[in-house]
Amino acid sequence: MKLFYADHFVLPLPEGHRFPMEKYARLRERLMASGQFAADDFHVPAAASDTEILRAHDAGYLQRIVRGTLDKDEMRRIGFPWSEAMVERSRRSAGATLAACRAALEDGCAANLAGGTHHAFRDRGEGFCVFNDAAIAALAMRAEGRVERVAIIDCDVHQGNGTAAILANQPDCFTFSIHGARNYPFDKEQSDLDLEMPDGTTDDTYLTGLQAALGVVFARGRPDLVIYLAGADPYEDDRLGRLKLTKAGLAERDELVFEKVKKRGLPIAVAMAGGYARQIDDTVSIHAETIATAARIFRARKPASL
Repeated sequence: MKLFYADHFVLPLPEGHRFPMEKYARLRERLMASGQFAADDFHVPAAASDTEILRAHDAGYLQRIVRGTLDKDEMRRIGFPWSEAMVERSRRSAGATLAACRAALEDGCAANLAGGTHHAFRDRGEGFCVFNDAAIAALAMRAEGRVERVAIIDCDVHQGNGTAAILANQPDCFTFSIHGARNYPFDKEQSDLDLEMPDGTTDDTYLTGLQAALGVVFARGRPDLVIYLAGADPYEDDRLGRLKLTKAGLAERDELVFEKVKKRGLPIAVAMAGGYARQIDDTVSIHAETIATAARIFRARKPASL
């Protein structure tokens, strides 16, 4: 199983900045030390090209990002200070999801050990998201003739508003988001399928809703490829989550998604998306379990009959 990372492109963030960039390096280190993956499973991706980015984003926005000419309001919405490292890191993160999609089409499953930047819109970034890696990758796979239809399964606790907006007029890209009803973004976009969870939602309610929704995704989306945003932030001790899923519940969520995809013989590319637990090790553990579950299921057996 190929794992793509760009955590060595370090962003110079102000002291006390609340986005936990450290989790990405810790995740790679934990997976390397787990004994479940070989050294050659880990790959540094190529940066997403202008051509790839511009299928999802406006030329003016890309130009302002590259040149560092975003205004104060644009930078405030993104939440990161501009730097050349931010540009390179954002390109590489999108490139990692592109690479994971291409690898998944060959091997069944691959992952970006970051990504899931689903709040980036065509003409702006928001919520720590500069480029929308899932939208860039979905449109690239279709443009390259690799697939006809893509489904994005977004289990981050925050709605994938940018993804929904960018792909709203793409009938061959199905967007599904399961998220907190009262959480950011407070003005939601319309995905092809949205499932809103009330504050305090626990494992059983969440998993029952997700299982039913996945049936709709496969029936309506009819994908040739799935992109899965496996957020760690529905966790009960996440600072920004508002839901009450346990680690066991999140592991069951991942297994449910992977088993449903595997049963249908579909390839899946995984991105980590959000995670802001009070203890960073909890976030890293949840992300690591997602990758371990994917490896176990997709290495284990051939697809079952439908």
